[in-house]
Amino acid sequence: MTGRRSRFARSALGVCALLAACARAPEPPRYLLESPPPSRDLVGKLSFHETTAEDTLVDLAPQLRVGYVELLAANPGVDPWLPGVTRLAVPGARLLPSGKREGIVVNIGDLHLYWYGKDAVPRAYPIGIAKDGYATPTGVTSVRGKKEKPTWVPGESAHRDDPKLADAIPPGPTNPLGEYALYLGWASYLIHGTNEPRGVGRHSSRGCIRLYPDDIAELFAQVAVGTPVRVVNEPVKVGWIGGELYLEVNPDPDQSLELDETGKIAAPKPAKGLRELVTRAAGKEAKRVDWDVVERAGQKRIGVPTRVTKPVDATATAGAS
Repeated sequence: MTGRRSRFARSALGVCALLAACARAPEPPRYLLESPPPSRDLVGKLSFHETTAEDTLVDLAPQLRVGYVELLAANPGVDPWLPGVTRLAVPGARLLPSGKREGIVVNIGDLHLYWYGKDAVPRAYPIGIAKDGYATPTGVTSVRGKKEKPTWVPGESAHRDDPKLADAIPPGPTNPLGEYALYLGWASYLIHGTNEPRGVGRHSSRGCIRLYPDDIAELFAQVAVGTPVRVVNEPVKVGWIGGELYLEVNPDPDQSLELDETGKIAAPKPAKGLRELVTRAAGKEAKRVDWDVVERAGQKRIGVPTRVTKPVDATATAGAS
């Protein structure tokens, strides 16, 4: 019993480190600490990692298989270069984007690619997207081709940035496409691997979508030519888990870029349209929504699914008082 209580206490401390306001939230915990109940709206789970004095978040992110920006967002106040010995929240839990769940869905709003394979079990992969001055397009396209060990043909902007760049870069350690590439219906935009894993989960490309080497290998093996691809921008998502409504608020595009470049958000601003989105998702359960929690999640933007409905018993008790 002592060991079990100790593990619970450590998890509770980790969640409180995520967001100071959680100390005011009613029990049960509003964050997904253990394996969550089955849900059509969720992939993955939240976990924790103990850092050492030598760690940096930019190096830890690839090891933990999460993106650098999402790791920063989930651990506000932690210095990315000198985190010290601390307990990091590893934001492996993701609510699924809205819309049709088929093929590949890329959400630049949370820096993730979602793959809906034949087994209907979604997978989520952190991605790198366009850096400042460039753009990853949104809309609908499809996979038009696949290539193992692709050759990179730099475009005009790449030659402008580096006039000495060769006209073609063969497969190998200097090729930024990595070992695998999926070619889209949009000219010059690819889903591919990388020779620099620290660029995943960041604003690091000229518009292409980068995955960790192991992730692109897994995706490449399953995706067929003709697979639909939908690219959206949804920093805010909602979903149902175990009969409770959860809200995931990620940094908006400007805040995400600021986190990437500076390691923090200087002036947090609340997400817009939260009340309408949550009310619509809650439906007949809207009376159970804790709007204080919604507002705090919208302000903090830590990117961790947060329960925003009150337990049914608590709602009934409040109504009777």
